[in-house]
Amino acid sequence: MATTFLFIGAPEVFIILLIVVMVFGADKIPEIARGLGKGIRQVKDATNDIKKEINDSATNHGIDTSIAEDIKKGINEVKDDIDSFTGPIKRSL
Repeated sequence: MATTFLFIGAPEVFIILLIVVMVFGADKIPEIARGLGKGIRQVKDATNDIKKEINDSATNHGIDTSIAEDIKKGINEVKDDIDSFTGPIKRSL
């Protein structure tokens, strides 16, 4: 089975790369890649800044930000209870 990325197979990726080389030329591809890399980095940094700002604001206003940890702990407790209840059933099968 061929690997796919975003529902695009290897032949499609090859054709897209071929078109990019034909349109922009081989000498412009590194410049385009650098620009894309910088853009992705800026988006990532902006996202991290927004997350940090939200967490800092929530902490300053006394909002509990540990709700995800509490939910995860509750799920693990329920899972352990189910495992302890179904343990003998699983062993007998």
